[in-house]
Amino acid sequence: MTQTQARTWTDIRPARKAVIPEGLWLRCPGCQKMIYRRHLEANLNVCPECQHHYRISASERVKQLADPGSFVEMFAGLMPTDPLKFRDLKSYKDRLLAEQLKTGRSDAVQAGRCFIKGREAVVCCLDLTFMMGSMGSVVGEAITRSVEHATAQRLPVVVVSCSGGARMQESGLSLMQMAKTSAALGRHDDAGLLFVSVLTDPTTGGVTASFAMLGDVILAEPGALIGFAGPRVIQQTIRQELPAGFQRSEFLLKSGFVDKVVPRGQLRSEIARIIDYTAV
Repeated sequence: MTQTQARTWTDIRPARKAVIPEGLWLRCPGCQKMIYRRHLEANLNVCPECQHHYRISASERVKQLADPGSFVEMFAGLMPTDPLKFRDLKSYKDRLLAEQLKTGRSDAVQAGRCFIKGREAVVCCLDLTFMMGSMGSVVGEAITRSVEHATAQRLPVVVVSCSGGARMQESGLSLMQMAKTSAALGRHDDAGLLFVSVLTDPTTGGVTASFAMLGDVILAEPGALIGFAGPRVIQQTIRQELPAGFQRSEFLLKSGFVDKVVPRGQLRSEIARIIDYTAV
């Protein structure tokens, strides 16, 4: 056997496959196709195949809506407390700390003043990555202060909702935020100023039952889950068969609860156009 023929197993074994970094590709829950993460992010986290709108954080939402460099955050210093000393599987205090470390935010809202295609506005975005965007005292206070600031400065308000509803760990204190935010918006309306409510997936519970449905104009992203109670609770209450997709934005558009369903890529332009329509 020649030296060329005398190959070892090391010489003839197949080359090791390249390791694909985890998270580089995603399977779309809408069309089940694999999507390259960078392509998804470049498309505003909307599936390029089926237009499924992924859930995004408040900071990402602000980047998409505000003119570059124009957003000035307000009320970031508001910190949640645990007046009820609430505990389920673990204490509320520990839950808050874990969420703050995970997200880098004090609570589930980002509020500030910015320009949207050159139109000045006050914007509040709920953050689904922080306890499912639930509304506790800090979220309610930040939205209320933002609306009051907009009223004093005669600016339009834009609130982007994505929330599981009122925060159970704050009990009645979280429910009080429904009335507080609604009252502030009532005064904003009395001043003849604009409130644009944007509903994204999901918008449910006490958020839906308060400021989310009080907009002068209510926009929704495609396919967003919007409602107060879950389908099972509603069906058990009214004892009737419910139509398919009755809590999705397209059904609510037909029913008159939503004014327009707007794809994410068009949302910024649509809000700017609405502000122009109502400018004094």
